[in-house]
Amino acid sequence: MTSTFHSIETAKRSLFAQQTSINTVGHNISNANTEGYSRQRVTMTAARPMEAFGINRSTSAGQLGTGVEATAINRVRTSFLDDQFRNQSKYLGAWSVQSDTLNKLESIVNEPSDSGIRTVMDKFYQAWSDLSKDPENVTGRKIVRETALALTDSFNQTSKQMQDLSADLTSSIDVKATEANTYINTISSLNTQIRRIESLGDDANDLRDQRDLLTDKLSQIVNINVTQAPEGYNISMGGTNLVAGDTVTPLTPAALEAAFQTGDLNSGEVFGMITSRDVYVADYVKQLDTLANTLATGNIQVTVPAGSVLPGTTTPLATATTMTVQGINGLHKLGYTMGNPATGADDFFTFKAGATGFTAASMQLNANITSDTNNIATSMRTTTTGGTSTVVVGNNSLALLMSGLNEVKFTFDQSATGNGISEATINNFYSSMVGALGVQSQEALRQYQNSTAQTEQVDSNRQAVSGVSLDEEMSDLVKYQHAYGAAARFMTTFDQLLEKLINGTGVVGR
Repeated sequence: MTSTFHSIETAKRSLFAQQTSINTVGHNISNANTEGYSRQRVTMTAARPMEAFGINRSTSAGQLGTGVEATAINRVRTSFLDDQFRNQSKYLGAWSVQSDTLNKLESIVNEPSDSGIRTVMDKFYQAWSDLSKDPENVTGRKIVRETALALTDSFNQTSKQMQDLSADLTSSIDVKATEANTYINTISSLNTQIRRIESLGDDANDLRDQRDLLTDKLSQIVNINVTQAPEGYNISMGGTNLVAGDTVTPLTPAALEAAFQTGDLNSGEVFGMITSRDVYVADYVKQLDTLANTLATGNIQVTVPAGSVLPGTTTPLATATTMTVQGINGLHKLGYTMGNPATGADDFFTFKAGATGFTAASMQLNANITSDTNNIATSMRTTTTGGTSTVVVGNNSLALLMSGLNEVKFTFDQSATGNGISEATINNFYSSMVGALGVQSQEALRQYQNSTAQTEQVDSNRQAVSGVSLDEEMSDLVKYQHAYGAAARFMTTFDQLLEKLINGTGVVGR
C-alpha cells in the first residue's frame, strides 16, 4: 500500500533535482568567460520505483515511480580535441618564437635602408673615389676616415645587437623553464586533489578544468605527451617524464638543452628559442664575422699599374702586374703614406685588444689613421734621389684600386660561412645574406600563421563542445524553472489534499 506521504517525497526529489540543475546553469553562466572552463551538465535519472509494502503482492499498480534523482554533475569535454589542441599548440609555440627572432634579425640588419651596412659600404667606396680625384685633399682624407669609422661602427653595432639577441634568448629559456616548472608542480598538486575528491564519489570538474588549462599552457612551452592514469595525468617530454601522478621531475635550462640535443625536445617555445639562438642568430653572427674578416684580409686579385713602386723596392714596375693581396689591408700596404721619406702604409683595419682575429665585433680602423689622416695611403709611386725615396703625393693609383673594390671578388672561407659561397664581391655576399634572411623570415611567418590558424580551428571545435553558450543556458534555465514550478505546484496540490484528508474527513455529525 502506498504511503500517504509518498507524493510529498516525490515532489521534494523533483524540487531538489531541478534546483541542482538551475544552480549548475548559474555556475555555467558565471564562468562563460572563464579561461579553460568547460560547461557542466546534471545527469538526472528516474528514482528506483517501489512496490507497496505488504505481506503479499498488493493490488495497487506496481512499480510506482518515486521521482527523480540528480546522480552526477559532469563537464562536457572531449579528450580527442584536447590532444589535437596540444599537438598544434607546440608548433605554434615553436614558430612564434622563430618568426619573432627572424623579424628582430631583419630589424637589426635593417636592409634596404639609408643606414644599413650596404649604404655605409657604398659611402666608403665613394669616399675613396672622391679622394682619388685629389689625393692631397685634406677634406677627402677625413671623409675616407669617417666613412671607415662608420663602417667599423656598423659592423660592431650589428654584431653587438645580434649577441644581445642571443643572450636574450638564453635568458628567455631560463624564464620558460621556471614557468614550466610552475605548471608541472601545480598539475601534480591537482592530480592529488582530484584523486582525493573523486575517491569519495564526486566529480572534481572545476579542478579538472584547471589541470587541463595548465596542461594546455605547458604544451606551448615544450612538446608533451599526456596520458590519463588512475593516479592522474602522466606527462612526458619525449623520453623524459615530467609528471607521474604526484611525482614531478623539474626542468632546468641545462636539461632542456640536453633534451634538444637528444631530440626529446622537438617543438614548443623553448625549442624555438634554442633553434633561433643556435641556428639563426649564430649563423648570421658567423656570416657577419666572415664578411668583416674577408673585407679586411680576404684574398683578392688586383692589377697594379705600371710605374708603381712596391714597398721594399726602388724599381718601378715595367708593366701592369696582377697580384693577389689580402683584402683592404693587403692592398693598403702596397701604398705609401703622405710622409717623407717614403714610408709603406700599415694595415687599414686592425682588431681590438684581446681579440684573436677579425670579427664584426673586433674590427676597427687602425689607430694611426684615426689620429692622422696622412697615414691613409693613396699613392703607389716614389722617386729616389740620392738614395732617399720620396712619395709622389699626387699619385692616386691606390685610391683608384680601393674605390674599385666593390666590383672585385673576394675569396671567402667556405667552411666558415657554411653557405656555399667561396668567391664573390662583398656586396654580393652581403646581398645573399640579407636575401636568405628575408626568405627565412617569410617562411617562419607563413608557418606561424598556419599554426595559428590550425590552433584556432581546433580550439574553436573544442569550444563548440565545451564552451558555454549563453543562449543554450538561458533555454535550459527556463526549462528547469518551469519544472521546478510544476514540482512546487504538485507539492502544494498534494498538501491541500492532505489538509482535506486530515481536517475535512471524519467530521460528520460534529
